[in-house]
Amino acid sequence: MTLYFTNRCHTPNCHILNNLLQIEMNISLSSSFMIAGFVGFNQSQGKDWGISLLNKVTSSTIRHLFTRSESVEVEVSCNPSSKMLQGTIDSFKMTGSGLVIRKDFRTEEMSFETDAVSLDFSSALKGKINLKQPTQAIAKVKLTEADLNRSFEAELVRKQLENLSIPELGKISQGKPVSFSNIQLKLLLDNRIKISAKAQWGNRSIPIGLSCSLFVAKRRKIKFENIQFEPENVPTSERQISQQLTEALGKILNEMVDLDRFDLNGVKLRLNRLETKGKSLLFSGYAQIQRVPNQG
Repeated sequence: MTLYFTNRCHTPNCHILNNLLQIEMNISLSSSFMIAGFVGFNQSQGKDWGISLLNKVTSSTIRHLFTRSESVEVEVSCNPSSKMLQGTIDSFKMTGSGLVIRKDFRTEEMSFETDAVSLDFSSALKGKINLKQPTQAIAKVKLTEADLNRSFEAELVRKQLENLSIPELGKISQGKPVSFSNIQLKLLLDNRIKISAKAQWGNRSIPIGLSCSLFVAKRRKIKFENIQFEPENVPTSERQISQQLTEALGKILNEMVDLDRFDLNGVKLRLNRLETKGKSLLFSGYAQIQRVPNQG
């Protein structure tokens, strides 16, 4: 819309003033229409625009937390939609599959749903999610047997299983560092697992085997309890030393799985329960989110 002002003054200065007033009014009106469209005075369009924006920004942010992802779906709930512009969201829900954390740790499925979220809506316009206050999310994770076995090849895990010089192992290896390799895990019923591996030092290579139960401890650790030596694949002449190595490996495993070591910046993970189900290991718990990290 263009407004024209007329007056009876015909001097050059009057023409200049008239033109300036027209320009200023046009800019003001254009800005008003832009803001009206941006905020969405049309309620339906405003809702669609705001939800779509948050879905896209949240989906992009979550994808950056993972090295790779096969699929990530995000659903934002906000009713009435006007709360969104004030920075209040009823909940975020995310479901994903084939999510790889820190290059080596794959999850078959992961989902979480937050409580109400208070965020800085203007940050979404910049492609970021900034929380005004911490929130909490219910989380579920599914790992396959293949995922678990692949994780034993991760550098972060190998560091804790190679060139070990703890006293329990030193007594067996005459002080030489011991490494555990070729680790294979099999999921059993009733939250039990079976592990086979090789203990190596110098020119020695001893097969070992164990079965045990998995428990959640302090909501952040996974404990390997009721450890039993499994001798069926161990030569009779090596079973005594293999059993000693099995006991040592059990102690090492019990100190390995601590979720605080995997925390993302600003996100604290906690477990409520775990369950073995067929060829999958299921976890349920929650995440305390202080801030949304930029990357994993």
